[in-house]
Amino acid sequence: MLAILIGFVLIAFGLYFVLPLSWTLNWWSDFLILLKGGIPFFLFFIGLIAIMVGIADIKDRATAKKLEKNKDK
Repeated sequence: MLAILIGFVLIAFGLYFVLPLSWTLNWWSDFLILLKGGIPFFLFFIGLIAIMVGIADIKDRATAKKLEKNKDK
């Protein structure tokens, strides 16, 4: 329950920071700059994770193949 309350409070603060209204901080342009700079980083990070998962999958398949081969003997 506390986590839900904290989530709503954080969303309210986030909206207060970025909404383009006269009574808010109006950080929308700064937020867009952050997104433009962050998207390449996240693409790189997700690509790196995908490569690591692929390598782990190849290793798991090779190990399973070895175990199956040894099991047949």
